[in-house]
Amino acid sequence: MEMETKCIQAGYSPKNGEPRMIPIIQSTTFKYDTSEDMGKLFDLQASGYFYSRLQNPTTDMVAAKLAAMEGGTAGMLTSSGQSANFFATFNLANNGDHIISSSSIYGGTFNLFNVTMRKMGIEFTFVNPDCTDEELEKAFRPNTKAVFGETIANPALSVFDIERFAKIAHKHGVPLIVDNTFATPINCRPIEWGADIVTHATTKYIDGHDSTIGGCIIDGGKFDWMAHADKFPGLCTPDESYHGITYATQFGNAGAFITKATAQLMRDFGSTQSPFNAFIINLGIESLPMRMQRHCENALKVAEYLSRNSKVSWVEYPGLPGNKYYELARKYMPNGTCGVVSFGVKGGRKSAEEFMKHLKLAMIATHVADAHTCVLHPASATHRQLSDDELKACGVTPDLVRFSVGIENAKDIIADIDQALAAI
Repeated sequence: MEMETKCIQAGYSPKNGEPRMIPIIQSTTFKYDTSEDMGKLFDLQASGYFYSRLQNPTTDMVAAKLAAMEGGTAGMLTSSGQSANFFATFNLANNGDHIISSSSIYGGTFNLFNVTMRKMGIEFTFVNPDCTDEELEKAFRPNTKAVFGETIANPALSVFDIERFAKIAHKHGVPLIVDNTFATPINCRPIEWGADIVTHATTKYIDGHDSTIGGCIIDGGKFDWMAHADKFPGLCTPDESYHGITYATQFGNAGAFITKATAQLMRDFGSTQSPFNAFIINLGIESLPMRMQRHCENALKVAEYLSRNSKVSWVEYPGLPGNKYYELARKYMPNGTCGVVSFGVKGGRKSAEEFMKHLKLAMIATHVADAHTCVLHPASATHRQLSDDELKACGVTPDLVRFSVGIENAKDIIADIDQALAAI
C-alpha cells in the first residue's frame, strides 16, 4: 500500500459486521477460562492481553499502523514522546553504559539524557550533528550502546545525516535511534536510510490537533542483536525477571526489542498510552498526509517572506533554497520537511519577545507542530533549564523564535507576522 492508504487501512482490518473504526477497548483486564491459558500469556508463549498497563488491543492496532507507516516490524505506544525516548535508550543501556547523542535535540530530551539518565549511571556524549566522521568516531567507547539523533532538530531545524550516522554506528556494533517527530513518516522514513529504532512524540503532527499526549517506538527489525551479544546482555541473555526468557532468540530481530520494552519497561514504569488517546491519535493519522503537505507549503511561504523582511536577522528552514541543510533535506525529505520555521528578530531577545506580544492569529504556546499556528521563545520556555553553553550546543540563540506554521491560509499567517514586525 502507498503511504496515504496505510494511514487509513493499516493496523486494523474489520471482519464482517465489525466496527469500521478501530474500537476503543476501555478495559484494564481480560477474562480467560483457565489459569493455564493466562499462564501462557505471562510466559510470552501465546499472544493476547491480560492487563492494559502492558498491552491493549486498541493501542496495539495504532502501534501496528505506525509500524507499517515507518516500515518497521513492531511498535509500541507510550504515554508521551519523552517516555518513548527514555524507553528506547534505557532498553539498551544500563548503569555504567554510554550513549552518543546529537547535541541538536529538543531541550526536554537533552535534559532527560544529560541530567536524569546520568543520575541512573548512563553517560552521554553530545556531538554536533555536523561533526566530521573522525570526530564522531572519537566519541565511541567500548561501553557505547546506541547513537541518537532527531531527523529535524527542535527548534534548531538542523537535518540529521541518518545514513552517515547509521553507517558509523553499525561499524561499532550499535543501533541508531532516530526521533522522527518533525518529519513524520509522511516526509521521511529513517529505517530506509539505516536507522534501527524510530521514535515519535505523537503529540505533535501525528495527532495534529492539540488533543492528546502520546509517543511511540518502532523497531526496524534489522539489527542483529545476537551478533553483538556481548554488548546487549539484556536482549541476548536470560531475563530472570521474566521466566528466563532470552528475547533475541525467542523473538528474533523483528520482535526482541519491542517485546523486551513491553515486558520489562512498560511493566515496571507503566508509561501507558490510554486506549482513548490512541483512538484520537489514529484519527490524526488518517489526515496526516494532507496536513503535512499543507504545513510544508505554508512554512515555505512564511520562510520566504521572513527572508525578505528587513527586521529579521536570519531564517532557518531546511526547505528554503540556500539553507545550510537544503541539499541534505532534499536527500531525506524530497517531498517536504516540516511546518516549523526558526528565525531571529533584529534587536535580540527583547525584540523577539516584543514581536510575539503583537501577534494576533499565532498563539504563544508550548506546543508545536499542529493545525494551529503557534509561536514560542525557546530560551525562555522549553530550553529555559539549559545553560548558555548548552543552549548554544542545541542551536538555540537568545533571539530565536520558533514559529510553528499551521494549516490556516498562508496569506493570513503572513499578514499577522507582518503587522507584528511592523509594531516593533
